[in-house]
Amino acid sequence: MMTQVKFASPIFLLLVVMPWFSPTLGNDYVEEACSVTRYPGLCVDMLASFSSTAKDSPSKWARAGVSVTIGEVKLVAKYLAALKSKRYKNILSDCVECFQDTLDNLHRSLGVLRNLSASEFSNQVGDVTTWLSAALTDEDTCLDGFEERNKGKRVVNLINRVNNATYMTSNALALVNKLATTGPGCLVND
Repeated sequence: MMTQVKFASPIFLLLVVMPWFSPTLGNDYVEEACSVTRYPGLCVDMLASFSSTAKDSPSKWARAGVSVTIGEVKLVAKYLAALKSKRYKNILSDCVECFQDTLDNLHRSLGVLRNLSASEFSNQVGDVTTWLSAALTDEDTCLDGFEERNKGKRVVNLINRVNNATYMTSNALALVNKLATTGPGCLVND
């Protein structure tokens, strides 16, 4: 009886023969950047695609963090605006308003992060941290109306979506705080 010999795939051989070539090599950048965040797993998942461009640039990671947060907050705002409920009408209206304020603060933050200057760095980063903190407060305020309520399936889904946006905003703030501690010298190679 002859046994059939199977050969390993060329990619497997490449990874074994050349261990330096690994698809996770670029993750070192994102993992390092996300190490300062409160939700590092979420951070890595959301920002991994920026590794090759952001590398070790705190300002690029801060912009990426705010940018992906804007995308998530837009989705949550759209979801909230589409919900129809007589029971939660006023609370949902408040949530939609809170998320519009959040989006305004995130867009304002991204605009400043795109135009950082060494001479205004401290003021600019101070403004961004203030706006991101306000965005967190707005997201948290959205959930206030649901604290005392019966947590049905729709409410739990809403809370989970808002919390995810809040976690992403928190991560973006942490990345901006890291940028602040790095100082304006990090802008040289940007």
